[in-house]
Amino acid sequence: MVSPHPQLKKVTDRVIERSKPTRSAYLARIDQAHGQFPARGALSCANLAHGFAGLEGQEKFAIKSVREPNIGIVSSYNEMLSAHAPYRNFPDIIKQAARESGGVAQFAGGVPAMCDGITQGNAGMELSLFSREVIAMSTAVALTHNMFDAALCLGICDKIVPGLLIGALQFGHLPTIFVPAGPMTSGLTNDDKAKVRQQFATGQCDRGALLEAESAAYHSHGTCTFYGTANSNQMLMEVMGLHLPSSAFVHPHTPLRDALTGEAAKRVLELTVERGNYTPVGHVVDEKAIVNGIVALLATGGSTNHTLHLVAIARAAGIVIDWNDFDELSQVVPLLAKIYPNGKADVNHFHAAGGVAFLVRNLLEAGLLHEDVKTVAGPGLSHYTQEPKLIDGKLQWVPGTEASHDTKVLRGIEEPFAPDGGLRLMQGKLGRGVIKISAVAPEHRVVKAPAIVFNSQEEVQEAFDKGELKRDFVAVVRFQGARANGMPELHRLTPLLGVLQDQGFHVALVTDGRMSGASGKVPAVIHVSPEALLHGPLGKVRTGDMIVIDAQAGVLDIEIDSKQWAARVVEAPLNQAENEAGFGRELFGVFRSAALPAEQGASVFGAMIGEANGAHASHAPHHPHATHASHATH
Repeated sequence: MVSPHPQLKKVTDRVIERSKPTRSAYLARIDQAHGQFPARGALSCANLAHGFAGLEGQEKFAIKSVREPNIGIVSSYNEMLSAHAPYRNFPDIIKQAARESGGVAQFAGGVPAMCDGITQGNAGMELSLFSREVIAMSTAVALTHNMFDAALCLGICDKIVPGLLIGALQFGHLPTIFVPAGPMTSGLTNDDKAKVRQQFATGQCDRGALLEAESAAYHSHGTCTFYGTANSNQMLMEVMGLHLPSSAFVHPHTPLRDALTGEAAKRVLELTVERGNYTPVGHVVDEKAIVNGIVALLATGGSTNHTLHLVAIARAAGIVIDWNDFDELSQVVPLLAKIYPNGKADVNHFHAAGGVAFLVRNLLEAGLLHEDVKTVAGPGLSHYTQEPKLIDGKLQWVPGTEASHDTKVLRGIEEPFAPDGGLRLMQGKLGRGVIKISAVAPEHRVVKAPAIVFNSQEEVQEAFDKGELKRDFVAVVRFQGARANGMPELHRLTPLLGVLQDQGFHVALVTDGRMSGASGKVPAVIHVSPEALLHGPLGKVRTGDMIVIDAQAGVLDIEIDSKQWAARVVEAPLNQAENEAGFGRELFGVFRSAALPAEQGASVFGAMIGEANGAHASHAPHHPHATHASHATH
């Protein structure tokens, strides 16, 4: 086995040391729950009778006898979203496979699944980030009946997978496998889609032409094929050992997809206490698995949303990571994939070029992934250098390719697209944020220009429509953090700023909001923390201030006399009440008021989980004002 890269070891050792109090408390909870197996054996007769009353035949007998392991299915199925619609038939496949393997499966519960692609630019987008918390709670409700010996989590997209995993980790004693549904087939090319969006933004085509282009891109069952948060989720679940190997990017409604779904049921039964190969999810998701997830994200140019989600996931398992860990790993992890928006290809091209198996093989050979981890496929990450095939109708795993089939999309460690992961920690007088530069051309990575301050993306759109933005500037879009309005993704800004950059202007974005994996060629410093509503320094910026963004050096600054800067007050949002009512926003007020800063995952649960895991004061989330003070000095 190749020795870990020194930087990988350094960061991992630091995470392990930092997490000792919380991780040990979390593992103690798993050990305590372990002694209660089989789970439903602890139920009274009345409890148990309620638990199997809805079943018939062999399943009822199996659960009643408390002899065979029972799988709880938690699904994000709905028929509106293309990524989740394929899950409709998965429970039947899972139940049949469980029967064939001497087990049983029950549909334990459903979780909501909203789509940022539908809600972006609309009021519903302000519920998006906190839907992760709702999904986590829904997962807990589904599993809390204590009827199950294992779980299968069916989820794909943006907040769904992080929410499912956060919820599942509260039942860390249960073996759990995540079951993907796969991407849709390729449609309109990403370049052509982006071109039509920019044409619409500048009035060169009408809404009918735009809708035709979008329909040609998003056209069937399966995940959207660009490499945003949804497909980044799938990458992470594999490299963290929670999927069956190389199962993420197999199309729905194919024999191989169905075989993998059935195999997930059979495999999770083998991981139960009853079968003697006990592998609970809380042991799979350890410090090394979390670091492996960060590495995979960096090596593929994945979604910046995971600078929030991975932090929240880690904390749910008693593990404490921060943006310094991402930044230091990014310095040594090379970019091995070019997937839209970082390139022209989509995830189908990536999978055909060699996919996850090729990626993992190369990163392991370079010492940039931990091989000595537990996975649902067995001990060791080397399982994930294999890929599934149907041979004579039987599912088998064979070694993945040792050579990329398309070096325009996927490359080996010896010829990367870039020497680093393209994710930077940005810090200075304006706070701390992150920038993804893998899609930003080198000549656009340093911008020094006057600020134009906006308090919403609608204000940016209005200024663009009036022709007021045809100049060099940095758009400072503030009061977009979790406390202010739920931290919506600001996708409406992407085509507008892209048009201006194409016209030769030096433009950039600085915001306490999100842009996600769809952020593209315009430099965008996002998740700036502390957010403006929590007295963050973005609230002190005024239109005309000279902003300095240097993505190479990690600088986010403002050129101003220090005394003048210290004397400035943080402006208050003009129409905060508009973000508190309508479209269900009233129901999420408690989430907004409790959300932690972005670098702590923007989670509602962070403090509560930390306390449950025995967090020391130094590891507990900072008070918002303390966070502001400490970050302002960087």
